[in-house]
Amino acid sequence: MKEIISGKGIIKTFGQDGEKRRVLDGVDISVEEGEFISVMGPSGSGKSTLLYACSGMDSIDGGKISFCGRELSSFREKELADLRRTRMGFVFQQPSLLKNLNILDNIVFPSLRDHRKNAGQLMERAKELMERTGISQLEKRKVTQVSGGQLQRAGICRALMNQPEIVFGDEPTGALNSRASGEIMDLFSEINEQGTAVMLVTHDAAIAARTRRVLFLSDGRVAGELKLPRNSGLSHAAKMDKVLEKMRLLEI
Repeated sequence: MKEIISGKGIIKTFGQDGEKRRVLDGVDISVEEGEFISVMGPSGSGKSTLLYACSGMDSIDGGKISFCGRELSSFREKELADLRRTRMGFVFQQPSLLKNLNILDNIVFPSLRDHRKNAGQLMERAKELMERTGISQLEKRKVTQVSGGQLQRAGICRALMNQPEIVFGDEPTGALNSRASGEIMDLFSEINEQGTAVMLVTHDAAIAARTRRVLFLSDGRVAGELKLPRNSGLSHAAKMDKVLEKMRLLEI
């Protein structure tokens, strides 16, 4: 399988002088084409920092990270921005949509910098994604006129506009109720089934149990991992029990 993200000995420090702290302390990670991985760990374990490092949103202080075989450190800043815009997708806990634009325009807006496609093509792509995610009726609604779950669906549409090879999610269900969370995870599963790799950061064992591999962090290091094969025959509840049991064994 093609390796999309490869990280070796990743180190990231925060603070200054004697107060420096290693938030990531020699982390190794690999995400392959079409993989569905979640990253779990207690608060401060380095989960989100690892996601930002793997996506090139944050620099690292040691080790190396490669995207499809090329080290991120070799990219100029504009190249990194173009990489994130064209080959990666991002979904955050709060979608950060622009309040002065309607939902459809919010989905299209970041992609308008891609001059290879005209506005009409981008609008069609956005409408197809809105139909696919069940929010086609919200095209003209303002951000303040829709629910949190609908906003997150719009954020997913925006992340998929350029058909990325990997979608990163930082606590994408953290602000949603259990029903909306389940619906959003259904969408991530659908995205993954169609071949897009997905890497999620979560603190919720129920969310991690929907992925196929769970990476556990503790104090900036990889404490262990758990594989949850797609066709294992296990129920979601049984998979969640496995995640919780692994956390107990790792004491995190």
